[in-house]
Amino acid sequence: MIRLAGSGGVTLAADEAGERGRPGVLLLHGGGQTRYSWGRAVRALADDGFHAVTVDLRGHGDSDWAPGGDYALDSLAADVVALAATFPAPPALVGASLGGLSALLAAGETPGTARALVLVDVVPRVEPEGANEIRDFMTGAPNGFATLDEAAEAVARYLPHRPRPKDTNGLAKNLRLGADGRYRWHWDPAMMQSRKGEVRSDEHTDRLKAAARAITIPTLLIRGGKSRVVSLEGAAELRELIPHSEYVNIDEADHMVAGDANDAFNTPLIDFLERSR
Repeated sequence: MIRLAGSGGVTLAADEAGERGRPGVLLLHGGGQTRYSWGRAVRALADDGFHAVTVDLRGHGDSDWAPGGDYALDSLAADVVALAATFPAPPALVGASLGGLSALLAAGETPGTARALVLVDVVPRVEPEGANEIRDFMTGAPNGFATLDEAAEAVARYLPHRPRPKDTNGLAKNLRLGADGRYRWHWDPAMMQSRKGEVRSDEHTDRLKAAARAITIPTLLIRGGKSRVVSLEGAAELRELIPHSEYVNIDEADHMVAGDANDAFNTPLIDFLERSR
């Protein structure tokens, strides 16, 4: 693990693979996840000649919790700009869900931040039903879980299309063990209050659309074919906002594309990044 400076004095935890100085790729996970959510993608990128860095967003994993509970999209995007500046040259940004919104805003409002942009199942106008499902899951166990198995059951109910893992040790990376002996998700509960209503705000959506219109770098949208967060209409709208963008639909994946179909995700991702070096 390495430590990188975000914005406003927040320090962010990250892992890296591949030699520094190679074309950089910064991977930004979704809300409630951690830097471990990318499966084999980080190693695959390193093996293909990239310097891949996967980071815990502020308030997630091993990163600092934000002073005053500041998890507004402005601050998350400022973190992305600060992180991108640590690379010798502008990196490609790969962002899923909340990480994707942060990357879109950073790239669209701060030219020169990135050389390419990959949005993983996220667009400016997400579907309210799918967004509500995510919020309900993230807030559904305020008192945590007695065991890892109990947490695994909660995940299985939320993601019924995924086989329930026999080994729950991997799940432990997304949980923290409290002094009371209970496991809680590895993110700051204040985040949900800080971002309350932001997704439903027309002003928020309009700003993201404006950022998308300003994008001139190579851009790829990877959508999960079973997603309830990004509709086909939402994907089409993004392509109108960024006419030069490319689009891949992974039929077997839901919103968490990299976790649902890692190999199917890695192939178009690496192909696009190789063409955007």
